[in-house]
Amino acid sequence: MKFIKNFMALALMCVVGSGLVQAHHSATMFEAEKTLTLTGAVKEFQYTNPHAWLIITVADDSGETTDWSIELGAPTQLRAAGIGKRTYLPGQEVKAIFHPMKDGRPAGGHTISITNADGSPIN
Repeated sequence: MKFIKNFMALALMCVVGSGLVQAHHSATMFEAEKTLTLTGAVKEFQYTNPHAWLIITVADDSGETTDWSIELGAPTQLRAAGIGKRTYLPGQEVKAIFHPMKDGRPAGGHTISITNADGSPIN
């Protein structure tokens, strides 16, 4: 009887826990059908768990600047792709292609690519 009780408790935790994990990794806040390409200067690179963030300062045609926050993968994923803590340095000009937020905030995720401003790969 104790085994069945423990098994049921474990099964319930797995079901509830998997929903929480799925909610955390939900991409519903991003506009999946739309991609945005921005070129700007790196303001900050936050190489943190659970997701790294790249903040770039982008100037519009009138010269007004906006800081855009772009969600990246976890540091372990980035490391596997050759991206380290010092890959993106303040002032570095980059081009980012990503899916913007649905609500219009200057942020996005499910990043497609980040290259040098001229499109060449970052080494």
